[in-house]
Amino acid sequence: MLKRLIDNHFKLTEHHTNVKTEVIAGITTFLTMAYIIFVNPSILSQAGMDYGAVFVATCLAAALGCLIMGLWANYPIAQAPGMGLNAFFTYGVVLGMGYTWEAALGAVFLSGFCFFLLSIFKIREWIINSIPLSLRLGIAAGIGLFLAMIALKNAGIVVANEATYVALGDLSEPAALYALLGFFVITALAYLKVTGAVMIGILGVTLLAMLFGHNEFGGFMSMPPSIGPTFMAMDLVGALDVAMLSVIFAFLFVDLFDTSGTLVGVAHKGGLLDENGKLPRLGRAMMADSSASMAGAVLGTSTTTSYIESTAGIASGGRTGLTAVVVAVLFLISLFFAPLAGSIPAYATAGALLYVAVLMAGSLAHANWDDPTDAAPVLIAALAMPLTFSIAEGIALGFISYAAIKALSGRFQDLNPAVVLLALLFAAKFLFLD
Repeated sequence: MLKRLIDNHFKLTEHHTNVKTEVIAGITTFLTMAYIIFVNPSILSQAGMDYGAVFVATCLAAALGCLIMGLWANYPIAQAPGMGLNAFFTYGVVLGMGYTWEAALGAVFLSGFCFFLLSIFKIREWIINSIPLSLRLGIAAGIGLFLAMIALKNAGIVVANEATYVALGDLSEPAALYALLGFFVITALAYLKVTGAVMIGILGVTLLAMLFGHNEFGGFMSMPPSIGPTFMAMDLVGALDVAMLSVIFAFLFVDLFDTSGTLVGVAHKGGLLDENGKLPRLGRAMMADSSASMAGAVLGTSTTTSYIESTAGIASGGRTGLTAVVVAVLFLISLFFAPLAGSIPAYATAGALLYVAVLMAGSLAHANWDDPTDAAPVLIAALAMPLTFSIAEGIALGFISYAAIKALSGRFQDLNPAVVLLALLFAAKFLFLD
């Protein structure tokens, strides 16, 4: 009876799969993305948030997002707080712009709400189609370079210098050595297609540091910490500050394109697109993502988004939402491993950040470098993010440079109202609000 109910809800037979295959796929996907359990609290705690509360919020937001995606949209796509956006939350909004983490959570909630409205009124396709491919590539690469800068900084590999702004740190320091070792191991394991390469690298470096006396073991399992310090702590009024509009837009913009790209990419790999090459139930998938972002903000974590690591589960045979439900269950079980997560040092996660940066920076390979009117905005957007320590500023400079260069080159056919309007708004912000 139960088997029939599961088959009918997830349409297992229709997708030529079974419960065993979906469970294996779910476990595979979880292992490839479980690093977020350690990395997200490490990053957000630097914004002043309670580590244990963020750990719980991370697991709950991921589980909720996976459940909505699996039970309602019926896709084998897992969700969790997104890399890049969590770094922007801490280093860009809180430490860089000086806003409280409560106001930053408010911005996350409002961006998720806007995303939800865009999904309901079906104007997401218009927005996606209005943004030039070159800008999307530059922004994706810029987020990768932003993560790389944070990883190198956290490990002490790159340090501040009055004369040159940045310089090479002391590579003989344990933190730098462990971070580099973790990065090397993760990259090698990923090349060898070892499932859970990132998590293995993080835990391996942590264990090695303990053996050499550079890190302390805080325990393995316990009851989950209290979520009280971050639950319902978002400041919506603070997030409505005029200067925060660009932050809300950045959260929304990155999540929108990250989610749409991941959905299409994963669906293509799994053969889930229809005969016209479109994704059925796209609206449900988008609303699942935006709902998870709003719920995550309420719980106390940065933007929740769809994970490209879901392709690992797809490759293992996952074809339905049952895969995502299995991932959700595993995230809930992870709630009891808070002491282990608290034992992970920052340098152990630095290698993981650097590896994710490599994956994201790969979008530069698809840019049209033969056309300088396309190449220049790509480079400006990509470089601006790490050098200004802000995803929002990188997006703004990318739009301004794209519109200005295309107009001055007489390439007005490459411009559309959305790009011109956004470029003008960003330019006005720099001229009159900064």
